[in-house]
Amino acid sequence: MKTKCCRLVRTILLLGASVCVAACGLFGDDDEELEPAELIDFDTKIKIKRLWSAKLGGDAEFLRVALQPMGDGNRIYAASYDGNVSAFDPESGKRIWRSELDLDLTAGPGVGNGLVVVIAANGVVVALGANDGNERWRTEVGGESLARPVIDDDTVVIQTVDNRLRALEAFDGSERWVVLQSMPRLTVRGSASPLILGPTVVAGFDNGRLVAVNIETGDVSWETLLAPPSGRSDLERLSDIDGAMAVVGQDIYAAGYQGRLAAVAAESGQMLWAAEISSNEGVSADWSSLYTVQDNGTLIAVSRRNGAETWRQDALLRREPTLPVPFNTTVVTGDFEGYLHFFSNVDGTPVARVKLGGAAITSDPVVVADRLYVQSDAGTLAAYVIQQNKSRRTAPDIAEPVDEGA
Repeated sequence: MKTKCCRLVRTILLLGASVCVAACGLFGDDDEELEPAELIDFDTKIKIKRLWSAKLGGDAEFLRVALQPMGDGNRIYAASYDGNVSAFDPESGKRIWRSELDLDLTAGPGVGNGLVVVIAANGVVVALGANDGNERWRTEVGGESLARPVIDDDTVVIQTVDNRLRALEAFDGSERWVVLQSMPRLTVRGSASPLILGPTVVAGFDNGRLVAVNIETGDVSWETLLAPPSGRSDLERLSDIDGAMAVVGQDIYAAGYQGRLAAVAAESGQMLWAAEISSNEGVSADWSSLYTVQDNGTLIAVSRRNGAETWRQDALLRREPTLPVPFNTTVVTGDFEGYLHFFSNVDGTPVARVKLGGAAITSDPVVVADRLYVQSDAGTLAAYVIQQNKSRRTAPDIAEPVDEGA
């Protein structure tokens, strides 16, 4: 079994070097290292049904790429590390088309305006037609991306690991503008996918800043420092915003590594409240609560109104859970052994558990309409539903990501 320490070391990216930090002793004494929590038995309270599953392509285990399924209301799109991009019927799981790109993919797909956009490890961006999978254009952005591209009308927004945010023309991939932020000497591997809010793109950067940019001109509307770096060493001063961000109404929610979970006003960048919660996985939201996961695997729910903690769950300590995502009356997260764990969104108690396969799940689950889509590091995509009694009360609406189009 791979140790938690070695996996965490894999996520550290040193600027100016292409090698990873290899010393497992960097974060503690190997002899005292704690093992992942063992799964405990509990009474299953809801039934999870797998509707279908499909093989996407090659293995991406331990690579920490940003590949996860995405929907447009009619189809589900997904990509594999070894360059396969597919479209599926969400009802049956039937594959509608498949495009084989001779590239190692690290981010995507982004979906919108009739396009499916993916990004390769070498910085090549490829746009495919959503209807048929035929290539429309490809262009180079000069850097690796670990953030899902987002599309709004005639604009494709790309964020790369060198702290650059770019807007490309959806028609031909030509560059419209680029915004550059300062780069710390040491960062955590990953990038937060940008959000599009009306005429504005909001992005989180490795220097701990949230930045709002006019999507037409590239002019910066506002900047907010989510958590000022602190400490003497580069390691102590890590403050990356690498995880998912959420939007409900006009409020943006974001979390930083060794930083804070905060609510920010979308129109001004003013910080509404902040809680001292560190997370590299980010934050998800429904209409009443926010959900995040700490670096040790503790799941936390807080009030969306003021950030007050409502529950925490330690059952997945050191199991490397993904971001917990609201799904009906539950929040769901995947772990390093391929399990999906469902917890009550009211008090965090476990209500169900299923296994997708033996490979790790490192990409966040995705909810489209009433279905859950999960992609494993082995390149398997599966769709799930919760089977409920007719007498069960209807769950509150879930705050969908603003750019999913579902």
